[in-house]
Amino acid sequence: MDQTFSVKGQIVDVVSGTIFPGEITIEDGRITDIGHLPKAGKQFILPGFIDAHIHIESSMLAPAEFARLAVVHGTVATVSDPHEIANVLGIDGVKFMIRNGNQTPFNFYFGAPSCVPATGFETSGFTLGPEETGKLLARKDIFYLSEMMNFPGVIFNDADIQAKLELARKYGKPVDGHAPGLTGNNLLKYAGEGITTDHECTTIEEALEKIAAGMHILIREGSAARNFETLVPLLKLHPEKVMFCSDDKHPDDLVSGHMNLLVKRAISLGYMPMDVIRACTLNPVRHYNLDNGLLQKGDAADFIITDNLDDLNILSTYIKGEKAAESGKTLLMPVVAGKPNHFEAKVIGPEMLKVVADKGKIRVIKAFDGELLTKKLLIQPTVESGIVQSDTLQDVLKIVVLNRYHDSVPAIGFIQGFGLKRGALASTVAHDSHNLICVGVNDDEMCKAMNLLVECKGGIAIVDGTYNQVLPLPIAGIMTDDDGYEVAGLYESINKTAHKLGSELRAPFMTLSFMALLVIPELKLSDRGLFDGTTFNFTTLFE
Repeated sequence: MDQTFSVKGQIVDVVSGTIFPGEITIEDGRITDIGHLPKAGKQFILPGFIDAHIHIESSMLAPAEFARLAVVHGTVATVSDPHEIANVLGIDGVKFMIRNGNQTPFNFYFGAPSCVPATGFETSGFTLGPEETGKLLARKDIFYLSEMMNFPGVIFNDADIQAKLELARKYGKPVDGHAPGLTGNNLLKYAGEGITTDHECTTIEEALEKIAAGMHILIREGSAARNFETLVPLLKLHPEKVMFCSDDKHPDDLVSGHMNLLVKRAISLGYMPMDVIRACTLNPVRHYNLDNGLLQKGDAADFIITDNLDDLNILSTYIKGEKAAESGKTLLMPVVAGKPNHFEAKVIGPEMLKVVADKGKIRVIKAFDGELLTKKLLIQPTVESGIVQSDTLQDVLKIVVLNRYHDSVPAIGFIQGFGLKRGALASTVAHDSHNLICVGVNDDEMCKAMNLLVECKGGIAIVDGTYNQVLPLPIAGIMTDDDGYEVAGLYESINKTAHKLGSELRAPFMTLSFMALLVIPELKLSDRGLFDGTTFNFTTLFE
């Protein structure tokens, strides 16, 4: 790479809010001069895109491999919450993410996970208390306190939560929020503790109330949760309070696109291009105090070149002056990562999954496509010989969560919404503690799917009779350093098999991964039992 070079085009200056023909001079990875020109061709030069909130682990790729795919779409940085790997490996997991991310020029801005585990109602690999959180926040390469999911702890002044919030204030680092459906005085208390973002809004009214409380809204469009269409009007109402994020992005979706898709979509809907572009450039840089280039003199040379602002075809991506992608091809080199893990679950048998019938109806989790929220249903169970069975006619299937950190008995529930007519799906990507989760039509195939993952110590698996497919995830049971495009291809194949088995969910494995996420109401299943997110306590299977 040349130490000094220049590029010409229509420069999109998100700081001044202007677009002008000009030339940018780059030397040793930073912008040394920006000059105005009478003409400069038709290509546009923009700051590189930033995903304002993502769990890299949900791509199933190690950070450096995630970067290889993301740069093709003009992404140069992520505000990354390593909450998932911290639940498995603690501080060592966070350090792994930082080390691996530092092996590529991509800008990873990691936070200190605030809720590991997210609740005391599940088993995780580690607990990060105030002492551990303080050690992370003291680091210069930790930029914020990650999403505060334990909003009851904030509202009711939990001592550990208050200590973590005080540590964020001590080190002058922003605090991310996570407060689905929180309103009224409880919201004011939550925001009043210095929590300044939320990415869980599902209605415009909820978002506006949170903005009025002083919060920024991250418009999320990921592989499972999709709130863009509902919340995009905020770009017209409060553009300075809006950022774009994906939260969770599975590998096949990452191959198809990233922040560029949201930018293009918003512009096509008629929103002001400058407001749209600022939502994934200027706004996150200012909010999180990022050292990310914004096409200003002295900035890091983090920028993209596009053919126009409508089609938004990414011609090339530069990070710190290094060309990272060109014409749809990544130029970043693969990085070999270590494979730390924590997996102690043992092989199980079908007899461990039997549910003896009791009186009354059963509580059933109702899952929805594209949503993390679930509903509680009461359904008369299908019983044979005194044993509750999955019922494909009612789409009521058995769901199981098995503790991966200790040899244990599985927790069992029932779920509606997956639509499987046969077979079983299993995964160790199961937010937030990443225990082994499985949904299926019969006990034999569920056991087979789960045992395949016990054998490889983590991954995703699908079983249909004697047929099976497995995607091993040797890094903490949630990631791999294999080629991202190959991983995406295998994941897409497994996803298609799930559709052949009857599921109409767009991303069945992504939806499955959230069915153990207790901090999202209403009904979920942890490794310790069925959990009611409205009362924030365990409940029984039978009414």
